[in-house]
Amino acid sequence: MTTVHEHRRLGRELGLFDTDPLIGAGLPYWLPDGATVRHTLEEYIRAVERRAGYQHVYSPVLGKRELYEISGHWAHYSDDMFPPMDLGGEQVVLRPSLCPHHALIYRSRSHSYRELPLRMAELGGMYRSELSGVLGGLTRVRAIQLNDAHVFCTPGQVAEEAQAALRMIRRAYEALGITPTRYRLSLPDSGGKYVTAPGMWERPTALLTDVLDRSGLPYEAAGGEAAFYGPKIDVQVTDGAGRESTLSTVQVDFHQPERFDLHYIGADGAKHRPVMIHRSVIGSVERAVAHLVEQHGGAFPAWLAPTQLAVLPVSDTELPDATGLARRCTRLGVRTEILGPDRGSLAARVRQARLVPYQAVIGAKEAADGHVALRLRDGRRLAPRPVSDVLTRIGALIGAHSTDLWADTASWQRPDQQP
Repeated sequence: MTTVHEHRRLGRELGLFDTDPLIGAGLPYWLPDGATVRHTLEEYIRAVERRAGYQHVYSPVLGKRELYEISGHWAHYSDDMFPPMDLGGEQVVLRPSLCPHHALIYRSRSHSYRELPLRMAELGGMYRSELSGVLGGLTRVRAIQLNDAHVFCTPGQVAEEAQAALRMIRRAYEALGITPTRYRLSLPDSGGKYVTAPGMWERPTALLTDVLDRSGLPYEAAGGEAAFYGPKIDVQVTDGAGRESTLSTVQVDFHQPERFDLHYIGADGAKHRPVMIHRSVIGSVERAVAHLVEQHGGAFPAWLAPTQLAVLPVSDTELPDATGLARRCTRLGVRTEILGPDRGSLAARVRQARLVPYQAVIGAKEAADGHVALRLRDGRRLAPRPVSDVLTRIGALIGAHSTDLWADTASWQRPDQQP
């Protein structure tokens, strides 16, 4: 990145999110354009997961304290959890993680080895009692929407499932225009925050090391960065100010299947313990959007942009044609805004729409011919073309989640325009 885009400032300027002291620190709310980006990102991830064989669930954001005592969160993670609430003689807690709930969902039904791997996904809320001094924008918040998933599999399926999760992460980064800084094998250190049960670390560490070696990705091992229950592969990204953070993760967990007494019936008719793979393609939606704002400076890939096409009628005479075009776009699922002459000169409106991927200019000639003159966000200006051709091409690029604004445009450009 050559320019530092501080997402807290830019996110507010672009009308993506904001905060209010009456809601509280670390609890941002999403404005309409930000909600559009978030919704589009969530739907993209859900679709990717469905194609990969994941089943989606919903689980409560509250759980009894006993649940987190069993999972190990209470012993190893309670400093980051909100205090318990007394409710009807019981103590309930805002969950710090989704994995205990998913373990219980798995346990609620009997499973055969023929069903495995069972891939369970949820875009769910979780809560962290972050200190006020570390809160900032969308990167450190107290209410988190996590793109989480857990794969319950046999020991022999772990490597293949972890490899598949890494491939999902890499494909999502391509669609989002994200370049990872590095891959990290996160291991425990000698501190007391990790489970110490025999065999909980050696096997999963060997499995993840082999996955990274086979993937051909360069990686670094780092002590003290593991989850309290097991090692993980962390995908690190860096913002414009050089600050590094974890965006995506793949974790291997032998601990919680043991704690929750999870099992499946093997080919031999006996009970066997599954392995639990924790996997997040984009991590928290909040941190992902914060990174995308800084990565792109608000110029999101076309499929993710709050407004994908700006329609610019040259004069009031072309307003009916602009309205008709906007309606066609809406029917096709292309997010569109009309910037009419009341918003200023054509040049001024082009500047207003500088972050919009596509600008469709309609003058008298274009209106008469049923054409539009398309301007791309990167400065290219394409020769007037039939509306149906333009919308077909834009729709295809958006549907493919491409980071390219156009393709094979040489024959479309005016002789005096260069790419």
